[in-house]
Parts: sequence; C-alpha cells; structure tokens
Amino acid sequence: RKPNAPLLSKEVMRLIGMTMLHLSMSCAVSFGLPTRRLAQRRVLAMMSTTPDDRGEVGFIGLGIMGGGMARRLIGSGRRLVVWNRSSAKSEALLAEAGNKSVRIAASAAEVVESCKLSYVMLSDQAASDAVYHEAEVGILAGLAKGGAKGEGNGGGEERAVVDCATLSEVWMQGVASEVRGFGARYLEAPVSGSKGPAAAGQLVFLCGGDRQVFEDTGVATDLGVMGKAAFYLGDVGTGTRMKLVANMVMGSMLATLGEGLRLGHEAGLDPDTIAEVLSLGAMANPMFALKAPNMASGTHAPNFPLKHATKDMKLACELASQLGLDAAAALPVASAATAEFERSMQLGWGDDDFSAVNERSPKK
Repeated sequence: RKPNAPLLSKEVMRLIGMTMLHLSMSCAVSFGLPTRRLAQRRVLAMMSTTPDDRGEVGFIGLGIMGGGMARRLIGSGRRLVVWNRSSAKSEALLAEAGNKSVRIAASAAEVVESCKLSYVMLSDQAASDAVYHEAEVGILAGLAKGGAKGEGNGGGEERAVVDCATLSEVWMQGVASEVRGFGARYLEAPVSGSKGPAAAGQLVFLCGGDRQVFEDTGVATDLGVMGKAAFYLGDVGTGTRMKLVANMVMGSMLATLGEGLRLGHEAGLDPDTIAEVLSLGAMANPMFALKAPNMASGTHAPNFPLKHATKDMKLACELASQLGLDAAAALPVASAATAEFERSMQLGWGDDDFSAVNERSPKK
C-alpha cells in the first residue's frame, strides 16, 4: 500500500454498505455500483411460471441458503436436478415444486453428469471436502465419469460449476484447480446475504474465476433471479477476499451493538429506546434495526447461524496473517469480536442466529 493510500477502496466500502442494506427486506437502494445490475434480467426471468427450455441446471446443497436460492430458480422456470446430503430437503422441494420442475439425483456426481451448469452451496469446508471428493459419488467423480463434454450434459458444451460457499481463499483455489483439471469451468460466487435475502432474491454475488461463466447469459439470468447485484472481481480467491472483508465488518458491528445494549441495560436504559436513538443518527442501518430486538429479547431464530459467522470472522483474521499482517495488531477490533463469537460458540449458541454473539449464559 502506498503511503497515505486509503485502507479500503471505494468498491469495498460500497459493498460493505450494500451488505448492511440487504439485511432489510424492504431495502431497494441503488448506489451506482460498478457492477452488473440484475433488475432487468430478474423481470425477464420471473415472467416465466412454468419450466423453460434451457435444459436442466444442477443445484447441490439445499440448506438455509441453498433452499431459498433453489426456489428462486424454480420460480423463474428453471428445471433443477438437486442433491442434498440429507434427502429430506430434496424430497420436500420435490413435493413442493413437482416433478416437472425438480428431479432428485442419487448423488452429487449424478448432478454434474446430468447438467452443463451446476450451482453448489455448502456450509463449511468439511461439507465441501466430502461433496467434492467422495469416491464415485462426489462432484469430481461426476466430472471424471463423463468428461467435461459428456453426452448427458447437452451435446458437447463445457460444464461449469458455480460455487457459492464462503470458505478459505486457498480452499477455493484448490477446488477450482481440480474442477478445471477435468476440463470444466469454475466460478466462485460467495454471496452477501442470509436466509431472508436468499428467499427474496436479494443476494449480492461476489465472483472470481472464469469470466466466461460470469458473462454467460444463462448464468447472468440465474444470478438476476437469486440476487440484486453481481461483481466480477478477478481470479479465484478475489470473491472470497471481498466476502470476508464484508462479513468481518458486519460481525464486528453486531458485536459492538450487543455491547451497547448490555451497557445500556446495566445503566437502566430501555433497549427499544437505544435502538430508536441509533436509528436516528449516523449509525442507522438495517442490521441494527433487525437484530437489536432479538438481542434484547434473547430470541435468535437462525437466519445466519453464529457458527458460520464465527467461521467467516476467523477466516478474515487468517487472511490477514496470510498477507503478512499481524492480525491482532492490524485488525484489533475484528480480532476482539472474533473472540466474542468463539466464546458464544463455546456456550452452545452455534446453531442460533449470529445475534447471539453477546449471550453470556450457556444455551439451554
């Protein structure tokens, strides 16, 4: 970094602002971001209410995020070939959408064998490792069985994998290399957003990898259905870096909000009034508006589980170390916030929403 250069680029600052905004389902604010706007493609895609003629698309991982994303694609007319580690979620989606819109594959391998385009949304590195690498039934096994241009995926067009998980930069680069080793294309596309934005098509896609995939009309249409904006940031790893910066800031802010509410409680102040005061000043943001009542009441229904937020905070600090920084010195606020997330994890709040970051008692 050059002397006196800003620590964060305008693009990063704008993205962080967007991350805060998407937490509110009513937000529809445009910042003139240097990115593809998806509104037009969203309108065109959502005009269709029946399966379209673009062929089947794969979707692997139907959890808190993937389930909402898959339903958005189905609503746009996409026909999905799905697989989830627990079959109940696949069966529920089939029952809901019908067999004209959903087909359940026997394995992740079958998904990528059947489809020239597959989306992957897995919760953590252990899940990613298992789903990509399991012998005979994993994603890589599926690519190996049919080749990147097998008959089952549409007559010779290259396959593409779009991975929407938030994992480490090194892990994503490794998976990309393996996928490309079978002649397929790879786009990392971690998303800024949680359960509500996923269901409402308000995600922000932070992409790196094969630009041809990002610019493909079909992929662009899908991203327009699932999200409100998409950034192409460069090689594999750049999307992950951007996501970690955004989530580090978000997690640090939420931990600070919890501290403010706790201090206010000890001082005899009403938490609703604290939230209202914050909403009327420079600190106003949708995340505080959504999470303050939950933090005050101790109600933490999971939209973004604390265990995933903890993972992202730790990955951000690890990224600093990988870049040659002393994380504790360079990121003192984020490092302290990460310790708060880890403490709440130890108290058993991992499966609850990350609004539980300031809980002080063990989960009952």
